[in-house]
Amino acid sequence: MLKKSLLAAAAIIAVAAMPAGASAAGKIKIGFLPGVVDPFYQVMQKGVEAAAKDLGIDVVTQIPQSWGVEQEKPLLDAMVARGDLNYIISAPVDKDQMIGPFQAANDAGVKIITVDTFLGDGDYANGPVKFPLSYLGSNNEQGGRLIADGMAKSIGDKGTVYLLSTNPNVSSVGAREKGFTEEMKEKHPNITVIGPDYDLDDQQKATQMTATVIEQHPDLAGVFGTNVFSAQGAAAAITNAGLGGKVVIASWDATAANMENLNKGLVSQVLAQKPFDMGYLAVEFAAADAAGVTSIPKHVETGFAILDKTNESDPNFSRFIYKAN
Repeated sequence: MLKKSLLAAAAIIAVAAMPAGASAAGKIKIGFLPGVVDPFYQVMQKGVEAAAKDLGIDVVTQIPQSWGVEQEKPLLDAMVARGDLNYIISAPVDKDQMIGPFQAANDAGVKIITVDTFLGDGDYANGPVKFPLSYLGSNNEQGGRLIADGMAKSIGDKGTVYLLSTNPNVSSVGAREKGFTEEMKEKHPNITVIGPDYDLDDQQKATQMTATVIEQHPDLAGVFGTNVFSAQGAAAAITNAGLGGKVVIASWDATAANMENLNKGLVSQVLAQKPFDMGYLAVEFAAADAAGVTSIPKHVETGFAILDKTNESDPNFSRFIYKAN
């Protein structure tokens, strides 16, 4: 696990490696390929663009309209086929199925940096997948455990909770599921977890699935949505059933919609990641690598904050809310 001091040092390494600024960085071109169109990746794109502007780097961005290998792989292949990209910063949509396509990109001379999600087991130093330059993301398992503890407290440490996730075989949400379920099992034995179910990043489907669970489990006490679409879909179903405030929701990602639901009392806690940092640091790492830096860390945890009614107006926490600017 990389400590905060090392994360700060990594950023310093990246910047300090280029005293001439754009003179080294201007020779490279970066591709940015996020997982899907959503507020989280939009903020990450802001980080990518800010770092690129600061360092004088050109960025080519392609954004899949929906989540899946069928959407991401063609865009990745097209980026490589351009022939003018030196690095691609991307969130792999499947930790196994996307190994081959990204390996092919690397073999074609395009270096890979992964953000938010990883390939293989994410251990690019000692694991089976070693070719990516670095992985930058949250400690998703730890976040899942914190969400579990917070939900347990909010429902009196007993009852039934629903785990609603996005897609199987995605490293980030898989770790959130693992942390949540294991923490409930180990520390909250009077809470029953049902799921995970997968809504395939479809908010309407998330609403339908949550509505079905409400019918089947009238004693439902809480829902953990592992991403923004899952949480917002669950919130709609709970509102439609007239259970707002009675069935608590814990959400990943501090979008405007999730924060509005927090203020309404539909959501009890929101985990805010740092997508801007992920994007900004990834560009810095690419520029540092191009400048000859050989000590770029293989894994960087960018951290997160838990927001609730007690701190969401505190500037030390509210600054992590995802904003367009």
